[in-house]
Amino acid sequence: MENEKQIANEKQAKNGKQAENEKQAQNEKQAAKKRRNKRYNDYVKQVTPKHNCLVNMLKAFVSGGLICIIGQLFSDWYSSMGLVKDEVSGYTTLSLILLSVILTCLNWVGPITKFAGAGYLVPITGFANSVAACALEFKTEGEVFGVGCKIFTIAGPVILYGIVTSWVLGAIYWVIQIFS
Repeated sequence: MENEKQIANEKQAKNGKQAENEKQAQNEKQAAKKRRNKRYNDYVKQVTPKHNCLVNMLKAFVSGGLICIIGQLFSDWYSSMGLVKDEVSGYTTLSLILLSVILTCLNWVGPITKFAGAGYLVPITGFANSVAACALEFKTEGEVFGVGCKIFTIAGPVILYGIVTSWVLGAIYWVIQIFS
C-alpha cells in the first residue's frame, strides 16, 4: 500500500513537472512570437514611406489642374477651327484619351502618377491608362484572347453598369411619364 502511494506520488510529481514544462514551453513560444511581431512592426515602420498629406494634395491639385489646362487648350484649338460645341467637347475628350494612351505606351505614366497621384488617375486620363495598360500587358497572348479580351478588364464593368443603369433610369422615366 505504501508502495502504491509512493508510485502515485511519483506519477503526480512527474505529471506536475510535465505540466510545468509544457507551460514553460508555451510561455517561450509566446515570448518568441512577441519578439517576432516586434521585429516585423519595426521593419514595417522602417520601410513604410512617410507621406505629407498637404504636399500630396497640392501635387494632385496642380497636376489635375495642368490636365485641365491641356484640355482647355485642345478645346480652344478645336473651337478656333469652327467646330460646334458638342464636337469640340468630343474631340477634346478623345485627344486627352489619346494623349494618355501614348504616355502609357511610352511607360511615362508610372513616373507621372508617382508625382501627381490622384491628380492624374482621377480624370479621364486615368481611365484611359487603365484600359491601355491591360491591352499592353496581355498583348503576348494574341490579338483576340490577349488584347481583345483583356482590354475590357477595367472598361467592361463600367460599360455594363452604365448600360444597365441607363435602362433602369429609362424604365423609371417611362413609368413616371405614363402616370403623370
